[in-house]
Amino acid sequence: MEARLQKILSQWGIASRREAEEMIKASRVRVNGELAHMGQKADPERDTITVDGKPVSFVQRPALMYLLLHKPTGVVTTCEDQQGRPTVLDLLPKQISSGKGIHPVGRLDVDSTGALILTNDGDLTFGLTHPSHSIPKRYRVLVKGHPPQEVLQMWRQGVVLEERKTRPAQVRVVEKLANSTCLEIILKEGRNRQIRRIAEQLGYPVIKLHRTAIGSIQLQTPGKGYLAEGEYRHLEEFEIRFLKKAIAANSY
Repeated sequence: MEARLQKILSQWGIASRREAEEMIKASRVRVNGELAHMGQKADPERDTITVDGKPVSFVQRPALMYLLLHKPTGVVTTCEDQQGRPTVLDLLPKQISSGKGIHPVGRLDVDSTGALILTNDGDLTFGLTHPSHSIPKRYRVLVKGHPPQEVLQMWRQGVVLEERKTRPAQVRVVEKLANSTCLEIILKEGRNRQIRRIAEQLGYPVIKLHRTAIGSIQLQTPGKGYLAEGEYRHLEEFEIRFLKKAIAANSY
């Protein structure tokens, strides 16, 4: 059955849809010997698809995996890094990170820590990173200074970034320290470095940023303790159902 190439590559655990699109743009993908192009469709049962000259095997689709990782600082949220920095895949055992199509869902910047989902389910990745999805993500953020209520209210109502206003957010003060303030922030969108950019724009730069939860999925798991930095676990069935239900609720 024909489907767009990026969908085929993601469904079979080769790469996320976004990564598959980059592969196609970089002329790394061919169909029946011809360079693939964006929007092209193929039938994996009839067509020969290659990536970097190597045939893609669709005989044995890797088992779907869903992981939660506690990302430490200094680790980039990509599968490969041209600068040679450690990636989130480096924190996983080789039998999981290699040949299974595991990739991060969304991003946490290199200086941030906390909850990050990794999977080889391309449809799940596409659904969770689509602009229509609105799974809340909870953060603990330490900012310089003591932002007053009027500034926090501006943050709650939305701030213009690159000529587009952010969605309303939940922002509350957890603790005031001598020279800084700890905030809890809940977002329903994930624009690039959104919290850091807003904090900088409002005059209270981020010192530390930590994601504590993605919807109901938390680093603190009932009965299993706290997931330490650099460690991972497999998602529970109810957590996977939560993600898929959230995607279905935002499908049009």
